Amino acid sequence: MLREIWPFADAHHRAGRPVVLARLVGRDGPGSRPLGATMAVAGDGTWRGSLSGGCVEGIVLEKAREVLAGAAPHVTTVSPGEHLLPWEEAPACAGDLRVLVVAAPPEPVHSAITTALAEDRPLAVRVQLRPPYTWSAAATVSRLPDDGPAHTEELGQRPRLLLVGATDLAAVLAALAAPLHRKTVVLDPRPAHVASGAFPDPVTAVRTWPDEWITRHPLDAHDAVVALSHDPRIDDRALRAALTGPAGYVAALGSRTTHAQRLRRLAGTPGLDRLHGPAGLDLGGTSLAESALSILAELVAAGNGRGGRPLRDGDLPIRATALAADA
Repeated sequence: MLREIWPFADAHHRAGRPVVLARLVGRDGPGSRPLGATMAVAGDGTWRGSLSGGCVEGIVLEKAREVLAGAAPHVTTVSPGEHLLPWEEAPACAGDLRVLVVAAPPEPVHSAITTALAEDRPLAVRVQLRPPYTWSAAATVSRLPDDGPAHTEELGQRPRLLLVGATDLAAVLAALAAPLHRKTVVLDPRPAHVASGAFPDPVTAVRTWPDEWITRHPLDAHDAVVALSHDPRIDDRALRAALTGPAGYVAALGSRTTHAQRLRRLAGTPGLDRLHGPAGLDLGGTSLAESALSILAELVAAGNGRGGRPLRDGDLPIRATALAADA
């Protein structure tokens, strides 16, 4: 997806180096990456992203470097078994992939994408699937030009992750959550905690009572709230405000005993049955990073309607949804 590779593409654009994008625009079978998955290959030979999780990346790199060297952009079909030697077994991936290999979007589309991601604003981006492979961007899909077969991606606003309590665990959670493309906000009314300097960019740390912030910034079904302060005066206010709204994941840190006490304090709160506590999946970890991983794993599972059990014990598709759209 564009969001995944854009920091890399933008950095090379600013340095004056050309970048070619290889985008997955079709497939004739199942795959490990959704339509819209993108590789970015720069003029200095470096690259980011993937189309198949490893099966065809070497082939795609060759094709992207050919376009960097002057070959025309094109849509090509890539087979995972294309480079197998005669004695090798079948590849791990199955099905042919249709890949658009084209220069990264020029101005003004490049700046439109950069601004939308930086300001967290929705943007629809389209690239033609036939020559001249023109890029376009608009605030909504309906405003894009109807210029024939194209691949369209909608860059939506990131769902928010509210961490209540500016603690050491919140700092680790914020760092691990960055690849999930959530807008992380840390809320804490204690000035010394907010001023710790522990939180990575672009996390926002706000000195405020969490319920007051939630009232000013209503949550939606894609947002998540995790209470971490260990102070009932702070956590309970956050949980009451979050549970009465549509937030898709609301959780609280603490032992089973602490959580039982919390449930007694919050008795009668609308939505209390949605509270995840103690927060996280049962990974048995003890470090801050392991605890953060446990919480984020439960957040992802809840967002996809899954229970978080081992894949070997289930029979549902491994990936819950495809995030790209073709037009």
